[in-house]
Order: sequence, then C-alpha cells, then structure tokens
Amino acid sequence: MARLVLKFGGTSVADLGRIRNVARHVKREVDAGHEVAVVVSAMSGVTNQLVGYCRDASVLHDAREYDAVVASGEQVTAGLLAITLQSLGVEARSWLGWQIPIRTDGAHSVARITGIDSPLLLERMAKGQVAVIAGFQGIGPDNRISTLGRGGSDTSAVAIAAAVGADRCDIYTDVDGVYTTDPRIVSNARRLDKVAFEEMLEMASLGAKVLQVRSVELAMVHGVRTFVRSSFADPDAPQVNERGEPVGTLICDEDEIVEKQLVTGIAYSKDEAKITLRRVQDKPGIAAGIFGPLAAANVNVDMIVQNISEDGRTTDITFTVPTADYERSLALIDGLSSAISIEQVSGSKDVAKVSVIGIGMRSHAGVAAQAFEALASRGINIQLITTSEIKISILIDAAYTELAVRTLHSIYELDKT
Repeated sequence: MARLVLKFGGTSVADLGRIRNVARHVKREVDAGHEVAVVVSAMSGVTNQLVGYCRDASVLHDAREYDAVVASGEQVTAGLLAITLQSLGVEARSWLGWQIPIRTDGAHSVARITGIDSPLLLERMAKGQVAVIAGFQGIGPDNRISTLGRGGSDTSAVAIAAAVGADRCDIYTDVDGVYTTDPRIVSNARRLDKVAFEEMLEMASLGAKVLQVRSVELAMVHGVRTFVRSSFADPDAPQVNERGEPVGTLICDEDEIVEKQLVTGIAYSKDEAKITLRRVQDKPGIAAGIFGPLAAANVNVDMIVQNISEDGRTTDITFTVPTADYERSLALIDGLSSAISIEQVSGSKDVAKVSVIGIGMRSHAGVAAQAFEALASRGINIQLITTSEIKISILIDAAYTELAVRTLHSIYELDKT
C-alpha cells in the first residue's frame, strides 16, 4: 500500500464527463489499497472567465477580492468530484485551502506556500477517506483566501505530497508524459521514462509546458517523486507498458537514473524579446544601475551578454526579457538616460530561445560545438548564447525555431531509444 497524491488539471476536469473519468482513475487507486489525496484545478476555461469578470468590474481591482473570485473555480471542481466519487461508493470529502489549512505569504494572486498543517488530512486518509483538495489556493497571514498564480495547482499537489509524506505525486494531464521535445514540431519525439529533477526544472523554465516551474522546484527540494501521466487513458485498462512499468514519465533524483543520456531534451520558447544597449559607460555600478530597476519592476531578465570594451570607456550590453515586458522594459531603460549614458537602445520581439538540456553534458565535451555546427549548416544565425552545467540556450530569429528544434533533436539522436 502506498500514499499517493493525484493532481488533475483543467482539461482533465473540463466537464462532468471528464470528472466522471477522473473519479474512475481515483477509484482504481483506492481499490488497489492506496491512501489517496486528490488535487484539482478549475474546469477548463473557468479561471480565464473569472479573471475576465474581475477585469471588467475594475481594471485596478483589489488583489484580495481577485483571489476570492478566482479561487471559486477549484472549489466547484472539488465538490463535483467528491460527489461523483461518493456515487461510485468511494468515501470522499472536499477540502478548500483554508480548511487544511495551506498557509501562504501575503502576496495575493502570486502567493507562496509557507506551511501545511497535515495531521487532520493524514487522519482522514488513514481511515480510507479520499481528500479532494482545491488546488491553487491557501490562506494568507490576513486570514483571507490567497492564490498561487497561474498553474498553481501543480505546486499545491507537490506541496501536499511533501507534507503528507506521499510515496509519489501523480500529475495527470492531457499528455502521457514528458517528451524529448514538442511532438507537434518533431513527430518522432520520444516519451522519456525518467527525467532528473534538475533536467525537468530546466525544461520547465525554458519553455516545456508540462509542469509549472515552482512545482518542480518544490519536488526537487523535498525529494517528491513526481509522475506525469495521461488522464485521458482508459481508467480500466492496464496502466503499464510492455516492461510492466507505469505509462508516463517519472521525475526523480538523478541517482535513480541508471543510464544517463548525453542530451535529454530540446526545449524552446517564443516568448522572448531582445534589448541591446550600445556604447554604455563602462565603469563599476553601471550593470547594477540598469538591471536593478528592471528587477524592482519584476521584469525577469534572462540571457545577458556584455561585450568587452575596446577603449575602456564604453561597452554594449544585450539581454532578453519576456515579450509581455518588452515595452515596459524599454520605458524603464529610457528613464535611466539621465543617470546612465546610453548612446543607442534597440530591440526585437522576433526572436526565440532554443535550449539543449541533459545531465550527461556534465561529463562530456563538445556538446555545444556540435549544436553550433549543426545550426550553421542550416543557415541559422546565433544571436546570443548562455550555458550551465546541464544546458545550452541559444537565441535565434523566431522564423527558424522549428527548423532549429528539428535539427538539434536529430543530431543528438533523441528519436532513438
């Protein structure tokens, strides 16, 4: 018998038919003798609708009231799933974030979990009751409902799994695992059996949409083995592959992966914009004077390249920001002109970031050179490069994104078992 936390996203609970399918998945685990908690998102499209209501009511709305409104979507799903489970003969009870409670900081709409009081939850689970928990929400220091930001139900699930000492956290979604790259671009992309926490964190932050970044961070910190699987599979069909293993991708510690591939996957993001500052004063404190105000405005600066100054007086700095922050970043830079001498500011939103990820890169040389040569052979110009122990990120023209992904996927032979 194991203790499991199962999480179901918006597409998995999109309507009553899908909720009934989810209930059968849960019942299968209960019938197998497991202690089960379930975390649910709002039904597909509901959160967007609730956010729209808040914006229509007032553009400058109170974040605390925003949380009260948008958290209601998960409450509906939790209640409906509990009712459905009860109709199947499964003892179940819905729980809201404040009832457990899941405690958060006071940053309404983007709160972070600070603690979970799990004794009552554990007591009910030990007695065979399925806890159906509304994801994405908690209770802040002001005793008001707080929400964790978009995709926060993944974070809720992993945090609860850590709090109750779950053997595994199963993330049910509309895909059957994590792939070597986007199957919509590379038709022969391969589903991975296991991915290390570090690799998944890089993949999630660099464009892969399977898991929310904060959930992977939590899983890595607390050692929560996380299994990505499809909610659209038949709940009554065998849930194992030809080797007798569950169908999906296990996110786990690097030590669990016996054969480490050189490269695990190729991620990409088109949500990138590039800004270049030419002939900037080259003296101590200038970089802080530029990137400090951007950080204070919550602009996430990613790739940064500073050219070596030839004359010792000026230099060029290029960096990337999310596309949504491009215009705001330009305005912030323009506001610095009185304090920092910048001769010219230019930028572009027609760029994309393509990344090569793999823990095997730590012990192998020549991985980057192989990528650069392959892209050059396809006539793809590289604008920026950043690297870490397990990843290489390359900024290119957005028009070449799919060609770059296919090229890199091929040269590292990721389509082969």
